[in-house]
Amino acid sequence: MQNLHIANSKNVEIDGLTSINSQKFHIGVTGCQNVNLRDITVAASGTSPNTDGIHIEKSTFVSVLNSTISTGDDCISMGPGARNVWIERVACGPGHGISIGSLGWKLQEPGVQNVTVKRVHFTETTNGLRIKTWARRSLGFVRNVLFQHVVFDGVKNPILIDQNYCPGGRNCPRQASGIKVSDIRYKSIGGTSQSKVAVRFECSKSNPCAGITMHDVKLTYVGGGRGEEATATCANARGTSSGFVMPVVRYS
Repeated sequence: MQNLHIANSKNVEIDGLTSINSQKFHIGVTGCQNVNLRDITVAASGTSPNTDGIHIEKSTFVSVLNSTISTGDDCISMGPGARNVWIERVACGPGHGISIGSLGWKLQEPGVQNVTVKRVHFTETTNGLRIKTWARRSLGFVRNVLFQHVVFDGVKNPILIDQNYCPGGRNCPRQASGIKVSDIRYKSIGGTSQSKVAVRFECSKSNPCAGITMHDVKLTYVGGGRGEEATATCANARGTSSGFVMPVVRYS
């Protein structure tokens, strides 16, 4: 059960809503157009499963503004068909971060495009900015995504593209993801990582990520000894870096 499910609707405005301890997703937006969520508060235990704060799919022109989300799963998740999504001034934690996906469970699946995430603060979340796709055939895609002015405070996996997504490691497809990930921009991002690998791009062998850009990104590893720096790993990803970028990403 979801505390609130907005389906097949247009021109929806919700302001000042508080959702506490939903059994599953707190707020779902499906098949909608022009939905504005402002000053939303979501509160759930960091150990509560499948309690995504806000889930958006098959919808266009959706905004989430000035909100605080504490939950046991994704603070905000975007599924197939999420388009023209604007997320700004959101505090996330505890939780699994802001995720695009998981995608690619079906062969015929609408893509995700035109997503902006700005001025978000993550506090001790499992992930930060994540794109996740199953390693199986699919005609879906993720493109034109901007992550900007983001702060991480003790996040385990701050920046992650995982195209071998398989939670629990059971019955994994172990194919090559068909989801094409392109034009993903990270700008003015900083903070601390609980893991040494603060940036991880694990892209598809058959559809390498393309057009990744990183500008002014500074992440520090807080779990190691003195002088131990954060690192980045990159597989099947093409991109560029500019300004000050740490850790250094060596695209492959």
